[in-house]
Formats: sequence, C-alpha cells, structure tokens
Amino acid sequence: MPLRTPERGAFPEIGMPLNQRIRLALAITLSLLPLLVHAESVARKSLAASTLVKTESGQVRGIYRHDVLEFRGIPYAASPAGKLRWEPPQAPTRWTGVRDASRFGSACPQVARFGLTEASSNEDCLTINVSAPKLRQSGEKLPVIVWIHGGAFVGGGSNQYRLDALVRQGKVVAVSMNYRLGVFGFMAHPAFPAAYNGDLGLEDQRAALRWVKRNIAAFGGDPDNVTVGGESAGGGSVCQHLASPEHVEGLFQKALVQSAGCLQPLPTLEDAQQFGLKVAAEVGCTDSVTALQCLRKTPLKILLDAGTKVAGSAVMSFSPVVGTQTVPRSVSEALKTGQIVKLPLIMGGTRDELRLYVGYDVQAGHTVTAENFMDWLQKVYGSTERERQQQIPAQVAQAYPLLDDVAPPAQLGSIMSDFTPHVGINNCLYLRTGAAFARYAPVYQFEFADRNAPVLGVGIPAQPDPGFELGAVHSSELNYLFPNLSNTAKIDAPDLAPASQAIADLMLAYWGSFAHTGSPRAEGGPVWSRLGLPDSVMRFEPGKTNLYNAWEGHHCDFWRARYPERLM
Repeated sequence: MPLRTPERGAFPEIGMPLNQRIRLALAITLSLLPLLVHAESVARKSLAASTLVKTESGQVRGIYRHDVLEFRGIPYAASPAGKLRWEPPQAPTRWTGVRDASRFGSACPQVARFGLTEASSNEDCLTINVSAPKLRQSGEKLPVIVWIHGGAFVGGGSNQYRLDALVRQGKVVAVSMNYRLGVFGFMAHPAFPAAYNGDLGLEDQRAALRWVKRNIAAFGGDPDNVTVGGESAGGGSVCQHLASPEHVEGLFQKALVQSAGCLQPLPTLEDAQQFGLKVAAEVGCTDSVTALQCLRKTPLKILLDAGTKVAGSAVMSFSPVVGTQTVPRSVSEALKTGQIVKLPLIMGGTRDELRLYVGYDVQAGHTVTAENFMDWLQKVYGSTERERQQQIPAQVAQAYPLLDDVAPPAQLGSIMSDFTPHVGINNCLYLRTGAAFARYAPVYQFEFADRNAPVLGVGIPAQPDPGFELGAVHSSELNYLFPNLSNTAKIDAPDLAPASQAIADLMLAYWGSFAHTGSPRAEGGPVWSRLGLPDSVMRFEPGKTNLYNAWEGHHCDFWRARYPERLM
C-alpha cells in the first residue's frame, strides 16, 4: 500500500527551512525548561527532606550511605544505668532541635571475646537503627525487617551490621537495635524485680519492637508488616518472643530464626538465680537486704569481670530464663499447648556450625587428634550416667569413623554440628524445631552450606591458624545478608568471591520476598517448598542450591534413637 502524504498543515514544520526548524525546536525547549527545572527542584527538595524524620522523641537527621538512607543511634529507651540497672526499659528523654543520626550508638557493656570481638563499657546503649531506600513513592509503605544481633547473650552489637543490602535487594526498611547483655541483661538474682528477673535483654528487644510499631511509618515502613529475625542468641531471642504471644501481639507478622534450636531447654528462674548469687558474692554483695543497692553501686568493669569469671568456659552461662512474666513458658510447652505465635517462619542454620567452636578450642591449645579423639567424644557425649551406661560415645565413634581426608578437629565439629545435647546450635534440633512449628504455620527450612565463606579473621582470629577446614561454620552466613561483617565495629571483612556473592544475592531475594509476602521466592532460584516432605530443606551451596533431605544428611535418625527426649 503506498504511503499517504500528510494533509497540508498537519505538520507545519515539514517543508520549513532548516534554520526555522532549529529556531522552533529551541523555542519549544526554552518554554519547557522552567517546568523541567521546577520538577528537578521539587525532586531534590523531596529527597533532601527525607533525611529529616520526626520520631515520638524528637527529630533525627540521617545520612546517605551505601546508596540507602541510614539513621543510626536513635534512643528507644533511657540509659539503664544507676537506679535503672536491672529495671525494665524506660521511655527515652525527649530532645529539642534535630538529633544527628549518622553514627551507631555504643554496643552494650561486654568484655572482648575469642581474641576478636570488642569490649564496651557504656551502659547508655539502648539505641535503634533504621535504613530505608534512597527513593520511594509518596505514601508507599514498605515491609520491615527488624534484626536482633547474636553473641551468646553476652556480646555483639548492632554497630557490626550493615543493613543496606537487605534494603536495596530486599526492597524493605531494615532495623537493628542494641539490648542489654550478660550480667545486665540475662543474669537473675533474688533481689531483682521478679517479673523480669534474668530476662531484661528480652524486655529491651520488645521495647524496640514497640518503638518500631509507633515510629516506623515515618521512615516509610509498614508497622503492620514487620518481620523479626535474628541469628544465634538473636534467633534464640525470637524463639522466646514466639512462645510469649500475650506480650508481642501485633508487633510482628513473620519471623526469621537462624542458628537457634528453639527446643533447647533453658534454665529455670530458681537455677539461674544461683548463678547470680555467685556473681554477687564475687563482688562482695552478699547481704540479701542490700544486695540490689550494692550491685548498682559496683563499677561496671568489676561486674563484667565477675560474670566472666563465674561463667568460665561454659558457652551458655547467660541465657533467657523460663518462669518469669517475660518468659512465662518454654518453647516446648508453648508448642504442646498451642500458646505460640502462629505466623510464617524461615528457620535453619549452617552445615558446619560447631567447627567454629572446635577452632576456638584448638587456638586455645586444646588439640584434637586421632589419639585423643575418643576422649573428646567422652567429654561431649558421655557426661551423664545414662550416656555412659548406654555407651553413646562408642556408638558415635562407630557411626562417624575417622577418615583420612577429614582432619580430626573437622570431624569432631561435623559430628557436633549434626547434634550435641549441650547447646541448641545443631542441625537435627533445627529440623525438629521446624517440624514442631510447622504444625501451626508455614515453615521454610534452610541450610547454609558454602564452605568458601570467609571465616579466618572474620568469625575466628586469623592467627594462630587452627589448621583444618572450617567450612560453613556458625554465623558464616551473616556476611551474605550483611556485607563485610567482621564481628567488629570496623565492618571490614573481605568482599565475597563471585560464586559466594551469587549465593548472597539469592538469599537476599528470598529473605526480601518473605518479608513482603510470607513466602520466599527468588527469580531464577529454585522453588522453596514449605517444610513437610523429606526433601524440603533449601540448601544454599554454590552451584548446588536446591531442596534436599537434611534429616538424612545429618544422620538424625541415629541421634533421635539416642536422645529421644530432645528430638521426638
């Protein structure tokens, strides 16, 4: 069909001399320029204004960093020092003017551990951090992820975690906070307020969650779409919140539990108070009438050192206490009675969890060799009369024979990573925990298995080299969610290798999708099924990420036959 000639006058510029067409185009451009300048000015003003946010306590000014908008070090509670030591968190003091929110607040008081982490002596530490996308649509409400840091309830801090990757790739508003630790947050004593005795760190976390509920909309977050998550002690904290629905109703709608077996028994208040009495005796506060006043006057460092001395080498000397108003029931009881928060969950841990702690032992001079391997098994699996009578150490040795291509310390760490009765950091307990929660709500189980994850100099001091493959140890997945995490405020761990970064991108996509919808999905990634069938655990491993049978992979039938009270 021949092309039709445009009607005369439809395009008057056709046929104009070139110089006239240029003048016409210039005139049109100049006429539009004020509109373009005004639009750009409005956008810039809107972008600049977003660094200033009004919270219930006063205005804060954030900063653009890592291509997101960050607010750091905002008080969510008053300083728990002086008369507020061992009291529940109190409202922060309001401020006038604009508070600088460009820097993290101090980590809560703690001693340095493992020759790697950093000490802190500042009790004024109850601060919260918020990171949000650099740009968002007007009125848009984004899902919120609230992260609770780990550290065995005695260490760690939110100043170790960059939240920007979660924000950018998960398209969420991300939050982290500090909470009281050790003798100040998880030590019980007969003189402390009975309702919160030994559980003040959990009360701090709940105060932070309530702050999020009241304030997060000002940062672009949806207060009715909050995912609470944590790893290790942070994951264990989430477990206790899930078992206390009467105290957390409406504060979160989804949860992430990483490297925490919620079914691990916790001390009762009566037992925990015996530990607190020993710490008090260590600092000379033995009079029951004046003990609280005496402890409040004791210098911070003396209390920290006393707690460290009484705890000794026990990993879980400090932990939440069952039997208070804060933690009215154990997770096991809550799951049996249905007194549990019923919501979608991501749960799981790392393939080689406890190789990290074997590495610490080796660095401390406690060698693991073929010659003393049985002694180690006796120590881990033969500490009770029942274990000795049933010869469990010998059965473990037979089920897990030493191999020429696996160093004895690595083998010991792998056995303990499958199951150990002494700490809730093991894969069979994760799987039983997931199955128990799956009776009430969707559970998506995972296992992090990238043995190229950075560990030396990150999760464990680089020197002395423990001399065996550490692999995907406890906390090694954190670098994949929080870039360059080094367990210090420097946040200077090396970037991930390309294959590992691909795993990180996939995890961030799943975690972000879960925060949006309660169902983890990732473009280009395998479909992540709910926990139920044997092959329903998502294993994150370079080139091999897919669903697999973790129960079989960690020999959990073997362990359940020997520890039925823990794994039924």
